[in-house]
Amino acid sequence: MNGIDKKPARRSPFLAALAALAITAAAAIFWQTPARSAEDAVVIPPPAMDEKAAGGSEKAIFAGGCFWGVQGVFQHVKGVTKAVSGYTGGSAENAVYEIVGTGRTGHAESVEITYNPSQVTYGQLLQVYFSVAHNPTQLNYQGPDSGTQYRSTIFAENDQQKKIAESYIAQLDKAKVFSKPIVTTLETGKTFYPAENYHQDFLTLNPTYPYIVYNDLPKIENLKSLFPQLYSEKPVLVLASSN
Repeated sequence: MNGIDKKPARRSPFLAALAALAITAAAAIFWQTPARSAEDAVVIPPPAMDEKAAGGSEKAIFAGGCFWGVQGVFQHVKGVTKAVSGYTGGSAENAVYEIVGTGRTGHAESVEITYNPSQVTYGQLLQVYFSVAHNPTQLNYQGPDSGTQYRSTIFAENDQQKKIAESYIAQLDKAKVFSKPIVTTLETGKTFYPAENYHQDFLTLNPTYPYIVYNDLPKIENLKSLFPQLYSEKPVLVLASSN
């Protein structure tokens, strides 16, 4: 783990001013060394099983640590029309950042992805998820963040997604592309609850935030490098689309 912890984005004006000073000081240190993600990307093969390319719109829900970085990655994937940070796995009344952060609600910080299967398939989204967006061998933590709310989980929307995900996990484990077994779990029948607005588009809106610089911006570069055919320079933003 590195020493840069994720912190809630919402502050009182006084605390926000103090936090800004601390962030500025911390950022000055990190500019002196190259950014490095706590979850390095891994080159992996495409899934042997995938959905057929088709028109229309589908949804996928992935959890893989802090939703800031996962959302930021998928906002840069061609064919993705929306990527929303939120909470999946618990009930509606507890889907609040401060409560989810206790790790006792059953939620995972997650991202709901709306995509066009004729441009990017579910299998391709999974390839990005396992390769770039997070480290699927870390159990109940990602980088500096620990707790079940940061677990690696695929929330399958239907039987087809579940089968594709199960097949791909088995394929990757058999090929031993990771140094440790994949611990990603599969959950079905769970409801997604959007997170607070101050969490949406966090990577894009806060590119100098030390946590983002160290943990998440390298993921965007890895996406661009490893999946140039899927990379979109312009991210699809939640707040822009809701205005």
